[in-house]
Amino acid sequence: MTLLLHLTVNGEDVAEHVEPRMSLADLLRDRLRLTGTHLGCEMGVCGACLVLLDGKPVHGCLVLAVQAAGSEVQTIEGLAESGALADLQRAFHERNALQCGYCTPGMLITAHSLLEATPRPDRGEIRTALSGNFCRCTGYESIVDAIAVTIERRAAGAGA
Repeated sequence: MTLLLHLTVNGEDVAEHVEPRMSLADLLRDRLRLTGTHLGCEMGVCGACLVLLDGKPVHGCLVLAVQAAGSEVQTIEGLAESGALADLQRAFHERNALQCGYCTPGMLITAHSLLEATPRPDRGEIRTALSGNFCRCTGYESIVDAIAVTIERRAAGAGA
């Protein structure tokens, strides 16, 4: 049995027939070919599958696609294309916070959401926000540095 699902993904209306048990991450990756949403643990622990659902970060592996019916979903691809992540992406590159890149989409979604809610978090708040994301390559310090640099640059640009 399939259900017809209507939602908006990265600003585009989408209609897909899905099985009730299909996860949002599987819909995005397998049907819509938005492969920046990674599947790591598939238990909501690693943060690799983070997307924005109606502006809030959610684990795409834990949300059923049908739960997103009528909602707005933003993926890493949509945020990158809109330019919302350009300064974060640049800082991640400069600070070597990318490494293998597997966790990067989730880290960027987390950082973007944090800075939307708290434009000037301190390093402790950054670390707390990142506590739901696993990275096996960087040791996190370069990621925290990249986010801190972005905050500094945004603050300097806002005053100009």
